[in-house]
Amino acid sequence: MTENFGDPIGKAILEYASTNKPDDIIVSSEICEDDIIPIEVLFRTLEEMPELEVFAIKSAKGKVLDVGAGAGVHALEMKKNGCDVLAIDISKGAVEHLKKKELTVQHIDFFDLKDQKFDTITLLMNGIGIAGTLSNLERTLSHAKSLLNPGGKILCDSCDIRYLYEDEEGALWVNLNTEYYGNFRFQMSYKKEIGPWFDWLYVDFDSLFNASSKIGMKAVRVYEQDDNFLAEISFE
Repeated sequence: MTENFGDPIGKAILEYASTNKPDDIIVSSEICEDDIIPIEVLFRTLEEMPELEVFAIKSAKGKVLDVGAGAGVHALEMKKNGCDVLAIDISKGAVEHLKKKELTVQHIDFFDLKDQKFDTITLLMNGIGIAGTLSNLERTLSHAKSLLNPGGKILCDSCDIRYLYEDEEGALWVNLNTEYYGNFRFQMSYKKEIGPWFDWLYVDFDSLFNASSKIGMKAVRVYEQDDNFLAEISFE
């Protein structure tokens, strides 16, 4: 029997946009305790964003593809800066909201997007996580490369989460049966709306640099904040 999964992110976005009443999106994991995403975080203003995201927004130029646009906070700011922005998301609720914000938007999976070219591709809030696993990172970057104009760039942030597995002496304790310590599986829920399990990647900069090099691109760490980094990936 096929399970009927909902759209927790989309439902949360639409409800908050209409009621302004905060609630939490629950993020479940197979290897750690449940976490939460306060819905108001998805609606934060430029002043409320981490400096890393502000830096990325200001770095975006020309025709921009905003992958996993959510409630559109990054896309709206880039549009204000004069960029020609296409926002995409797999959440129907998010896309419905983005249309109300008068953004150019498509309800499409990033990997299904073809025959379009951009000067900047943004994958913020660890948007590079859509690779799912480290073994799929090179394919993800290759697809992004195929969507870039000559001289174009990818802006993505992530976090080296090895600290979750380090003991007091700094030794790394990981399951040897796993491919990479940054490969996760998550499931999101909002009230009674439950989404499917999905793979999500947290990648260290060296691994991102190596995957970029294999497809003829160069990754540069352009900003660091706490345990997070912002990378700019461009043609060599």
